[in-house]
Amino acid sequence: MTALYIAIGLLGVLLLMLLVAVIRTLLVPSRRSEYVPKASDEEALPLAEKLADLVRCETVSVPETDQREKFLRFHRELERLFPLVHRRLQKTEISGNLLFCWKGRSSDRPLVLMSHQDVVPAEGVWKHPPFSGDIAEGRVWGRGSSDTKCSLMAFFQAAEDLLSQGYVPPQDVYLSSSCTEEWSGPGCSLLVEELRRRGVRPWLVVDEGGGIITEPVGGVPGNFAVLGILEKGKADVTFTARSNGGHASAPGRDTPLARLADFVHYMEHHSVFRRRIPSEVDAMFRELAPYASFPLKLVFGNLWLFRPVLLRVLPLISAQAGAMIRTTVAFTQARGSDACNVLPQEASVSANVRFIPHQGKEESLDLLRRISGKYGLEMSVAHAEDYTRPVSLQDEAFRLVRRTVDQVFPGCPSVPYLMTGATDARFYQEICASVVRFAPVVYGPEQMSGMHGMNETIEYRCLPGAVAFYKKLIENMG
Repeated sequence: MTALYIAIGLLGVLLLMLLVAVIRTLLVPSRRSEYVPKASDEEALPLAEKLADLVRCETVSVPETDQREKFLRFHRELERLFPLVHRRLQKTEISGNLLFCWKGRSSDRPLVLMSHQDVVPAEGVWKHPPFSGDIAEGRVWGRGSSDTKCSLMAFFQAAEDLLSQGYVPPQDVYLSSSCTEEWSGPGCSLLVEELRRRGVRPWLVVDEGGGIITEPVGGVPGNFAVLGILEKGKADVTFTARSNGGHASAPGRDTPLARLADFVHYMEHHSVFRRRIPSEVDAMFRELAPYASFPLKLVFGNLWLFRPVLLRVLPLISAQAGAMIRTTVAFTQARGSDACNVLPQEASVSANVRFIPHQGKEESLDLLRRISGKYGLEMSVAHAEDYTRPVSLQDEAFRLVRRTVDQVFPGCPSVPYLMTGATDARFYQEICASVVRFAPVVYGPEQMSGMHGMNETIEYRCLPGAVAFYKKLIENMG
């Protein structure tokens, strides 16, 4: 009987807590994101043509190869499209990486606008050839159209427009563009070192990473300015299994490939890393809550009650959602014997690992080393970097970006975001405390799937808004 009373009491407490959560949710006014790009073709098509010209310059970057000529061609195209920028700004080129300095009335709080020149390879059969730069169906088509020659074009155009008016910015402005971002190369670090050599410490850096995302979470309709305030860490890890090899006609047990397969299967089917909602993700959910459907509004607005449930269901909702609460491991490459009838003496699989702040580089790698050791595997690590320092939501520079979003994109809410990918922005964290990842263009479902995939596009009616954003940001630095 005592157990029954306890159960009834617990049920009563649970129902009371749920009632409180429902009342809290009902008291929060529902809101809607109302921003939709409304630029005319007259405004947008000239910008679309410029972006198309940049897309037609194939700038696939490959490690350890001489690619100077292709990037010089791209630089010549930039000079043709934006002559005032090239005549009036101080240009520095370091191994294909570009840095332009636009002197302002003050050098106290420099602004860096950045976006990379290089793109990933374009494989598969495309609706429009990947380097055609076709303009059709209201879009610019081609590799780099959304990642991220669109923002590169936009801030060059913003500077070009302001220069044509004789404008002098209130603070020094730097335009930064590397040619090695897509393979995490050293290009951007060379530009950062150049600024360090000059004694320049930017007050604000704005790079890609976030954007104006259509329905950033299922059940939250509309366009939202998603501002990346930190990045997960990353590493490339190789797991190797060894044996004496032999002929495939008489295989033994626990061959290298079998041990690797067991390890990969275990990692894919067990949640080995701790799940936790980082404070930045917590803030994103809370700020999205008023715009969500009632069930999500109930959950996002009452994380004090639903946090344990959310930790379990987020990975089931989407891979992107799951990546925001834990370290992830993605197996990407495998190597075995060179012949089908030979057991390998050595086989390996490689994985890309992304570290969450609450279980960073050292702890995550140590856990992987212990688990892989149980399968008799050796583990080697390359290119390991921990998560970046987050930007405070109360930071003056971050609030300036939010204010600029409000001014240029009325009706478009802005929310903080934890970046699960990696960008060149992390290099600037060495010399700047306020590095915000935001490309001011609209990324709908097709744009999100096309980046690094087939049929990459950008809707050209969002381009005038991107140019306007960079202009207003430069002006707001005063």
